[in-house]
Amino acid sequence: MSKHKHTRRQFLGRTTMGCASLGLTSLFSGITNMGLLNAAAAANRPVYNSSNNYKALVCIMLNGGNDSYNMLVPRGSNEYAEYATVRTNLALDQSSLLPINPLNPDGKSYGLHPNLGNMQTLFESGDAAFIANVGALVQPTTVADFQAGSNLPVGLFSHPDQRTHWQTSVPQDLDALGWGGRLADILYTNNQNQDISMNISLNGINVFQRGNIIKEYAISPEGNGSILIEGYDQTDLRNVLKRQTLDNMLDQTYNNVLETAYSNTVDASNNNSLEFSSAIANGTPITTVFGDDPLSQKLLMVAKTIAARSVLNVSNQTFFVELGGFDNHNNFLIEHADLMATLDAAVSSFYNAMVELGINNDVTTFTMSDFSRKLVSNGDGSDHAWGGHSLVIGGAVDGQKIYGQYPDLYLGNPLDTGSTRLIPTTSCDEYFAELALWFGASSSDLDQIFPNINNFWTPSSGGGPLGFMS
Repeated sequence: MSKHKHTRRQFLGRTTMGCASLGLTSLFSGITNMGLLNAAAAANRPVYNSSNNYKALVCIMLNGGNDSYNMLVPRGSNEYAEYATVRTNLALDQSSLLPINPLNPDGKSYGLHPNLGNMQTLFESGDAAFIANVGALVQPTTVADFQAGSNLPVGLFSHPDQRTHWQTSVPQDLDALGWGGRLADILYTNNQNQDISMNISLNGINVFQRGNIIKEYAISPEGNGSILIEGYDQTDLRNVLKRQTLDNMLDQTYNNVLETAYSNTVDASNNNSLEFSSAIANGTPITTVFGDDPLSQKLLMVAKTIAARSVLNVSNQTFFVELGGFDNHNNFLIEHADLMATLDAAVSSFYNAMVELGINNDVTTFTMSDFSRKLVSNGDGSDHAWGGHSLVIGGAVDGQKIYGQYPDLYLGNPLDTGSTRLIPTTSCDEYFAELALWFGASSSDLDQIFPNINNFWTPSSGGGPLGFMS
């Protein structure tokens, strides 16, 4: 085959012009999607493949700071009075709360937001649990530590910084890799298929899934999931000619190293996208009904991807999905109620789909958010705070329990840093380490995945930090 010499500018120009408005956006989307792995940096772990040893973690990021004290609410007379006093016009009506009956009672009664009826059912059936007052911590922290500024998370109460900390679990470092990425760096050789990344994102580039070796593989909730070069899979004459032009360009041999790498990357990315799309089309059909809202459609695509696990030849996968809209400084009660209804319906449909596939014990869904909100009202909403509550769902969850310490809610309580910003009593490290151990990490891996874990729990002690995964 003859060799052609082009400058990088000429190569990009030919790509754009020759493909008849192919568009660099589509190409770079393909590069982000590539899922190619650096085998030379592989961890020294044996490769295995077992259709009976599949596990998936599904992370739902509640963007904006979920006011979780209106998600899991004190319901007994005394504790509700305390809640209502501090929350004033943000308090939910006591009679509207959906009662739950934790198997590990702490002497108080609790209820869920009235729009979490499906979560109430899952909790009472033992397939869901709450992690109470969890948040980003460098080490166990007191009000005195906070006032002294001792080893606090960087950018405390900041949306982007705290959102990053939840995704890295290294709150002293804004440049850390994601804990899902570090987990995948250790375990990715479990998957026979190395063309499609272990880490799959329904929200594009994210911190959580970014490792040294493994990057996120971005998919779409539409069609068969793949983000293909625009029109590549279409059969009309214009797009057929465009596809042939691109294929001819990618078949060329280039002298320039950058041109060669660029061409190879686009080619591999496109092939991987076609492989993924074909796998979704040939996976086990799902009959569970999902809503039309964006979160439901994203979780439907996660379900379709899991249904295609045998076609994709994978044993471990993580998924990243976002639900935005939680920065409720105004119109809180209405907006938060809508978000709770959306979350409730989407997660319930997803869990039912996992039951349909017979894999509900092998898929664990969990929530995280920037932070919770102040207990006190700002007039029509709530402002940035710190510790809050998270939800975990799956057949492997030791459910119908509230893990961690649900705090007292009165103004000036021992965890109150001021204006009812409560210090977390459970760290993200403990929460996520439990999930990582269930997923397949060993206790000896944990200090690589969670550098601060020994500040809260000793991995060599056995078991799990909190015990919510069976």
